[in-house]
Amino acid sequence: MYQDCILEPLCFPEHLCGSAPLASSSDGHPVTCSLCSDSFPASEKDQLLKHMVLYHKLVIADVKLIADFPRYMLYWKKRFTEQPITDFCSVIKTNSEGPVEQQEHYFLLCDALPEDRILRELLQQRRLEGVLDQQQKERDDTTFHRACMFCNEEFTGNRSSLLNHMAKEHSFSIGLPDNIFFCSEFLDTLECKLENMQCLYCEKIFRDKTTLKDHMRKKQHRRINARNHEYDRFYVINYLELGKTWEEVQSEDDRELFEDEDDDWSDWQAHPVYAVCLFCEQQAETMEKIYTHMEETHEFDLHKLKTDLSLKFYQQVKLVNYIRHELHQCRCYCCQEKFETKEELVQHLVNTGHVMQLPEISHWDQPQYYFPTYENDALLTALSDSESESEGPNPSSEVPVIAEDISNLKVIKQTSVLNKLFKDRAAVKDSN
Repeated sequence: MYQDCILEPLCFPEHLCGSAPLASSSDGHPVTCSLCSDSFPASEKDQLLKHMVLYHKLVIADVKLIADFPRYMLYWKKRFTEQPITDFCSVIKTNSEGPVEQQEHYFLLCDALPEDRILRELLQQRRLEGVLDQQQKERDDTTFHRACMFCNEEFTGNRSSLLNHMAKEHSFSIGLPDNIFFCSEFLDTLECKLENMQCLYCEKIFRDKTTLKDHMRKKQHRRINARNHEYDRFYVINYLELGKTWEEVQSEDDRELFEDEDDDWSDWQAHPVYAVCLFCEQQAETMEKIYTHMEETHEFDLHKLKTDLSLKFYQQVKLVNYIRHELHQCRCYCCQEKFETKEELVQHLVNTGHVMQLPEISHWDQPQYYFPTYENDALLTALSDSESESEGPNPSSEVPVIAEDISNLKVIKQTSVLNKLFKDRAAVKDSN
């Protein structure tokens, strides 16, 4: 089992504690050099990197793996004023065998330095937290209002009604609603291209709207150009792995499927996935049984907590992972009292009535609990949004939602966003 220190939240100077900005086109603040006062527009990052090499002999490795470059530069600007640059950077001497006057020293800043690696991980974690929070807000938004870009019919309520309409009536789909965020900005981008008489797929320009519509209909170009990276910032999958676009992630999945396609599955039999109790070693092959066990044996009712606190899906994930983490450390998740054994802790929870008591939501609703304490925790697979299980009339129940294709469960298992999220985090833990 991994050490406690791996799971504890990382702390950095106060100027880095805010949420990292998302990759939105509205982010245009200039970026200041870490070694002087020169600044460059965010869109001219290459010019800034060139400036740092030419004037300061500083090279930053793997820039594309930095989730929030402006904050990264701001952090190192402060650190370089506190200590010499040689305390952080590897020194590379050029022309080492030539005359001294022709030798130059360059400085390499990379994630081989633990401080740099932790900074990059924190920036990635905060960006991912912002992405998931934005995604959740748009999933719950019922104030969405927009006209269809093809027929001008207006839609109000959940965004899925418009996306479903475009897919069904116009054979135009930009993907599952839950995979997209900044949806309004995304649609603005597409409408702007249509206003400029540009085909969304082949991106050719036409002389008028009628010609453009005929072209998109006849050529079946009512889809976006997947190779246009302008769209990458609108899809969650592009934020899961540092330095990888959805194409690279998808190609890895396709390669795995291709390697496995010759396997003989004729004698394959499904085995039940056993969920483990939060408080003891009891296992059950169905979620109903494990929920019943926890309620009857430990007086813990997860459904009640979810209802009473109106927990969203991601909050439930974080709560389960938080409780798992605290129990693994033999620490009461309510009062933080530490015990020698898990049995003593469970007895304490019963005696004090802390089983159904949680600390302030800010204590456990933290980004590090997006990731499972146990990578094979089947209990996480049974979680769902509160709205989907609530009784009584649901004002959004009539909103059509594009269902996910479940005809090939093997593909879904390998390409699931949450599955990749959990797998990547587990790989980080193993490497530490």
